[in-house]
Amino acid sequence: MQNRMMITGAGSGLGREIALRWAREGWQLALSDVSEPGLQETLKHVREAGGDGFTQRCDVRDYSQLTAFAQACEEKLGGIDVIVNNAGVASGGFFAELSLEDWDWQIAINLMGVVKGCKAFLPLLEKSKGRIINIASMAALMQGPAMSNYNVAKAGVVALSESLLVELKQQEVGVHVVCPSFFQTNLLDSFRGPTPAMKAQVGKLLESSPITAAQIADYIYQRVAAGEFMILPHEQGRMAWALKQKTPQLLYDEMTTMADKMRAKAQAVRG
Repeated sequence: MQNRMMITGAGSGLGREIALRWAREGWQLALSDVSEPGLQETLKHVREAGGDGFTQRCDVRDYSQLTAFAQACEEKLGGIDVIVNNAGVASGGFFAELSLEDWDWQIAINLMGVVKGCKAFLPLLEKSKGRIINIASMAALMQGPAMSNYNVAKAGVVALSESLLVELKQQEVGVHVVCPSFFQTNLLDSFRGPTPAMKAQVGKLLESSPITAAQIADYIYQRVAAGEFMILPHEQGRMAWALKQKTPQLLYDEMTTMADKMRAKAQAVRG
């Protein structure tokens, strides 16, 4: 029976809510994050929800930490059935203002962290005929203005997931990719961008979200069970994606208008 799951970025936000959703079904959870206190808090909630498991601090930029985590899953749980590559950081700023360091940081965590997670855990998943759930973002599909490095990293996660979907079919390893829109989370704690005004604008987007991380986790649970590959938890996100597939130019025009507004606002703040 499949009941062992690994989650990166499990110390808060969506990672924690995914842990709790599966814990309610009695799953064993291997929880990792860079925040020790967050992990302890998640494990406590997991046990209260009816699950169990262990925690291990892990920075997804470091492949050796991920392989050590996979080894711990084998030793403590006898293997793993589902991996959730969820660890991520927020970022924003117009392309001209973003430094190459901003790009390296974003790609290292949001894209290469997922690549390394898949690589480190694939041998275990092949044994268990398990599943990969990669957390991308609607930014991967919509490419909003003033977040090119985030868009590119998340689009890479979608492309990786599509590649694995076809490559791992023969090994009977399932693959899913989740593209949430902005939602209420502490993603902004890790926000890195050139201007405070940009952080405030991204914050406004987060506040306007009509859906919580817990609701997203439940939606993921349902859609994974239904075998859906691309999981879009937000109704607005599903509508926007359908629009882009049909008439992409309409969306580009909308994004251009948004970029103009953001630029005007940033200039007004600078005075």
